[in-house]
Amino acid sequence: MSPFRFPVRVYWEDTDAGGIVFYANYLKFFERARTEWLRAAGVEQHALREATGAIFVVAATQLRYLAPARLDDLLTVTVEPEPAGRASLVVRQRALRGDTLLAEGEIRIGCVRAHDLKPQRLPDAVVAAITSA
Repeated sequence: MSPFRFPVRVYWEDTDAGGIVFYANYLKFFERARTEWLRAAGVEQHALREATGAIFVVAATQLRYLAPARLDDLLTVTVEPEPAGRASLVVRQRALRGDTLLAEGEIRIGCVRAHDLKPQRLPDAVVAAITSA
């Protein structure tokens, strides 16, 4: 199955003094795309917390920067989840401008109980979303 794709426009607030996307903002772009991927799969994070007490936390990131994005660029951010563990999953993500790969990374997401931040099994709705991706 092909990766989930989410468009991101680069705004002034995303760039540094040189007009290039500040490196940490790729993490924001990746976060938005993961949220929209879940939403497209029928998983609303606020509703998930209310129903199961589960929230997601970023446990680890590994990013590689290959080319700069600039003001007004239209990027495509992809989401490709890997088979999940009991309480975490790995998501491979890429930021592209057209066919040019700008950044890529691997994000480990943990599922925890909102009230005490202890690990919690991934809810069935999330497992189903990963399985269908």
